[in-house]
Amino acid sequence: MDIYDELQWRGLVADCTDSEALVKRLSEEPITLYCGFDPTADSLHVGNLVPLLGLRRFQKAGHNPIAVAGGATGSIGDPSGKAAERTLLSPEDIQENIESVKKQLARLLDFEAEKNPAQLVDNADWTANVSYIEFLRDIGKHFSVNMMVAKESVKARMEDREQGISYTEFSYMLLQAFDFYQLCEQSGCELQIGGSDQWGNITAGMDLCRKKLGKHVWGLTLPLITNADGTKFGKTEKGAVWLDPARTSVYRFYQFWIRTDDRDVVRYLKYFTFLPREEIESLEKAHEENAGRREAHQALAKAVTEMIHGKQATADAIQASKILFGAEIAGISESGFSDLADEVPSLSIDRSRLNEGAGLIDLLNDAGLSKSKGEARRDIKGGGVYLNNERQLDQEIVVKADSLLFEKYLLLRKGKKNYSLLIAS
Repeated sequence: MDIYDELQWRGLVADCTDSEALVKRLSEEPITLYCGFDPTADSLHVGNLVPLLGLRRFQKAGHNPIAVAGGATGSIGDPSGKAAERTLLSPEDIQENIESVKKQLARLLDFEAEKNPAQLVDNADWTANVSYIEFLRDIGKHFSVNMMVAKESVKARMEDREQGISYTEFSYMLLQAFDFYQLCEQSGCELQIGGSDQWGNITAGMDLCRKKLGKHVWGLTLPLITNADGTKFGKTEKGAVWLDPARTSVYRFYQFWIRTDDRDVVRYLKYFTFLPREEIESLEKAHEENAGRREAHQALAKAVTEMIHGKQATADAIQASKILFGAEIAGISESGFSDLADEVPSLSIDRSRLNEGAGLIDLLNDAGLSKSKGEARRDIKGGGVYLNNERQLDQEIVVKADSLLFEKYLLLRKGKKNYSLLIAS
């Protein structure tokens, strides 16, 4: 399949300007395209993946991708999809966020490719030296207020009398249009992609390229993802799912994908992985025949986690998942095991207790897995107590420091699901 056909098969085309002409243009020679992101945090989240993976799909098809960091636009705030004004960030915070996100982009885009390396640019580079008067005269005169208020991102906010829209965010559309104009003029960029909420901003940039440069350029939007139950994609009870493991552990990231609704899993395989059509269709068939085996879920979680965090971290997350279902503790790194500390109740204990030897009954009682020493004895006798996922039947067992995993952890379990992680310090 060519790139446009692949995007359509994957359900990734929401809107496209003059699609027939774009398909023809894509078949002639590589095209330069861009997608922007505003550095509103020091990490990307899973909601950013669809458009950024879109850039990668074009790159894999031989085209030339540009990722635009919004050092300028991020200072203003995009009203698209927002019911209220954003909190403005300082220039220092924006620059720190850009530096942090660069590392994540390197996993999504190939900046070292021999023929068509990706580029990362900052739109502050071409706006910083433009005066307000120059911008109004050279850019602002090409936009009518009538056209701007008709754009959905602005119109929705203007209809809310309590919130409204500030002149600052109203101007965002002009700055994004200025990006397309600058990239078209300087880098020959002919295509902008983004989420479907960016349609108004993208078409504004197209108009500016036509009026100032006489160039015909294109816009293509990808769908905003929602879950089958209507909830917002990428949100959990603990908040957004981030790409930075310091914000969302690799284990929790993997679990987010494993827990995908059965109704969404095939769709997400198409949206968020580079698995070929034949493999996805095979997984779809297996899912329809027996969803309980969760083959599609496992393939989705493995593919996305490997793409963002690498093979070793993914292997650790998979093993950590198995450990919480009673598997032997083997083949997991210390960093992977430490993620479990956030997933099960934990308790700090003095290492000296283990140097001397602590009774398993006392540890069960301290961890709250057994309400009394008598109950702990009965639990052990009944075969329901595990230390480091190994069943313990000796009521008099003494646990020493040599049982510590990574010289730090003891994993206690009662029954199938009641865990406590003891951390020696």
